[in-house]
Amino acid sequence: MAPINATAEGFGWYGSGRALLAAMEQAIHQAHRSIQLETYIFAPDETGTRFCEALAAAARRGVQVEVLADAFGSRATPEDFFNRVLRAGGRVKRFTATHLGRLALRDHRKLLLVDEAQAFVGGCNLANEYDGDGITHGWRDGGVSLGGPLLPVLGEEFADQWARADAGKWHLPPGGYARTHAADPRVRALCLKPGFGPSALRRALREDLARARDIAITTAYFLPSWRLLRQLMSADRRGARVRILLAGRSDVPLMTLASRSLYRALISSGVEIFEYQPQILHAKTLILDGVVYAGSSNLDPRSLRLNFELMLRIEDPALAAAASTQFEADLAHSRPIHAGNSWLQWSAWTRLKQRFARFVLARLDPWFAREQLRRL
Repeated sequence: MAPINATAEGFGWYGSGRALLAAMEQAIHQAHRSIQLETYIFAPDETGTRFCEALAAAARRGVQVEVLADAFGSRATPEDFFNRVLRAGGRVKRFTATHLGRLALRDHRKLLLVDEAQAFVGGCNLANEYDGDGITHGWRDGGVSLGGPLLPVLGEEFADQWARADAGKWHLPPGGYARTHAADPRVRALCLKPGFGPSALRRALREDLARARDIAITTAYFLPSWRLLRQLMSADRRGARVRILLAGRSDVPLMTLASRSLYRALISSGVEIFEYQPQILHAKTLILDGVVYAGSSNLDPRSLRLNFELMLRIEDPALAAAASTQFEADLAHSRPIHAGNSWLQWSAWTRLKQRFARFVLARLDPWFAREQLRRL
């Protein structure tokens, strides 16, 4: 089954990276006043060049263009790559480019704001591997678009991050916060910041998971906190169905090792696990009954505690239906994991590698980032 693309009232659902990037590029071509683009990877390949040229053309039309790319994520992109945007009058920054002591604290958000009228949020970076259908070509990814009263809030978030990119000092609330607009309480922007205090995303998830009856999670990297893990494992006891779609093929093999170390406990508690097969899975979507979470955050320590991330929490039955249809389509291309699977009978060496992977990702990486954060 092909990826699902649908439009709900006020929201657009893009079930593939190709569909999301095409909609973003079209919006850039149609922009009249302003473009604010924030991304982790802006690659100097065919896809990145196409977007760079579209941004430069918009700047030549008199559109105010601002591009914020993470220095670590875009480290393979040469400095002169953005010259065509700069010559056209656009502005470009690399997040923490001049601060080697902050490389563990990265801007992983993906956000495009056009004319203060339309926003795109998802998991796609601007690189060739994301420009595909997720089945025959390109990684499985996607996202959502929206208009409405939350857009000024997202614009303020972009402006704050723009200022923070080359600031000498950061003033961060621990863990992040949620931002809403009174005119549309259905939509919440969950803004995650580096820090080890309360998290807006973890708080919202705990509240929704406590009452959800149908839980469908798609995430590229899965190594949640023990509290969140226990909540997922206990859902079956109150009659909820929990399905988790993870990467069968991953760009981070260490994460695959760490995630698989959790399979036995999850399956024994009634959680259904699937691994996506055709391509690398990079999407980040959660469907909890009629609530959809979509954006840049995975359910792993780096996203939940160390990166700058942006997730939207949207209460909309039509959008939830589109996302659920996509989830079912993805399951058709996935392998169910059962307790009886022979390959789950891991050797002692494999279990040792899994424990090491969990130590690196859940302990060592956060410790290193905490040290860098302490120096700020």
